[in-house]
Amino acid sequence: MGNRMIKIITGIRRCGKSFLLFEIFHEYLNSIGVNDSHIIEIALDDRANADYRNPDKLLEHIRARITDNEQYYVLLDEVQMVDDFVGILNSILHMRNVDAYVTGSNSRFLSKDIVTEFRGRGQDIHMYPLSFSEYYNALGGDRSLRWRDYYTYGGLPQTLLLSDAKSKRDYLSHLNNTVFISDVVDRHKVRNNHELEELFMILASSIGSPCNPTKLSNSFKSLKNVVISHKTISNYLTYLCDAFLLEKALRYNIKGKKYINTLAKYYFTDMGLRNALLGFRQLEQTHIMENVIFNELLFRGYSVDVGMVEIATTDKNGKFIRKQFEVDFVVNDSDKRYYIQSAFAIPDEEKMQQETASFRNINDSFKRVVIVKDDITAYHNDKGDLFIGLFDFLLDPELLIKG
Repeated sequence: MGNRMIKIITGIRRCGKSFLLFEIFHEYLNSIGVNDSHIIEIALDDRANADYRNPDKLLEHIRARITDNEQYYVLLDEVQMVDDFVGILNSILHMRNVDAYVTGSNSRFLSKDIVTEFRGRGQDIHMYPLSFSEYYNALGGDRSLRWRDYYTYGGLPQTLLLSDAKSKRDYLSHLNNTVFISDVVDRHKVRNNHELEELFMILASSIGSPCNPTKLSNSFKSLKNVVISHKTISNYLTYLCDAFLLEKALRYNIKGKKYINTLAKYYFTDMGLRNALLGFRQLEQTHIMENVIFNELLFRGYSVDVGMVEIATTDKNGKFIRKQFEVDFVVNDSDKRYYIQSAFAIPDEEKMQQETASFRNINDSFKRVVIVKDDITAYHNDKGDLFIGLFDFLLDPELLIKG
């Protein structure tokens, strides 16, 4: 607040941007003593406000509402419906006693590059779908049952208001079919939206798998008998990430301390949308759990990469080889770092060794964590690795720090 910048609320469609602005933030302003006369709130998708989609009339209305030198708060929802909305917001920046907050929901506004429209005078406030903690705190009850619902239908707030499974499935399928892909197609003038949809489904079927445009191009050729250039696929991946439908995790060489550009992993912003793409098939918890953990780490504000540790060794014949070990997540927060493995179950010592093998080849002293689906009491093994249960990790943000 009060930083002389336009606050731009971005995020995937239907994640609650308008509710944040007009309900939660408005209520907060009232709670700190701001009178409603100093809150200029306009929902531009409301037919009653259609005149304000004209930039000159909108600017005239805002100026007419400012009648003293006290602080005013301008809250504009669906601001992309105003012609030349960038010009309007830059004009608002010149009003000394105005603090402006905006949301938008079309394909242009949803893109990650929207902040650049304001030439460094815009601040992105990014929203995610509900975390599992928010979801569970809203509904309560048995954690296992809530987890099943959450990983099936995701965290878009509307799903909590729908009473039965069919309504939730229909709602999410409708969003995929008529909103999200259409946004991407319209913004980027995609000529073959079928290819884009197929790519989206391939990624949904292989969440957490390392891939790159060339590898995905080969998958199209072998699975679909369709030839798509790696450059086209690279563009499609950028479009899906820019619309916040996917998040890209770069591979990081932990020992070499450098990024590896050949492969990356893609995770879905919302599991319900991912599952709807696949007709609510392929609900394997192993990969879903990994995706949810990744989203939770982003939700907490961490920078997240996927890690790789490479070592030189010899095979049984004495031949020199290089061996790679995967670390699911390299999590950075300022000067802190955590190495995290997602393990659905660790039934025996062999699985334990498999999950922690990469840790043994990391030479620094940062915390090493294994998150398991089992409802366990957090403990350290004899190597100092921290083991915590999934629910405890998701419901207690401090556990990772203090554990």
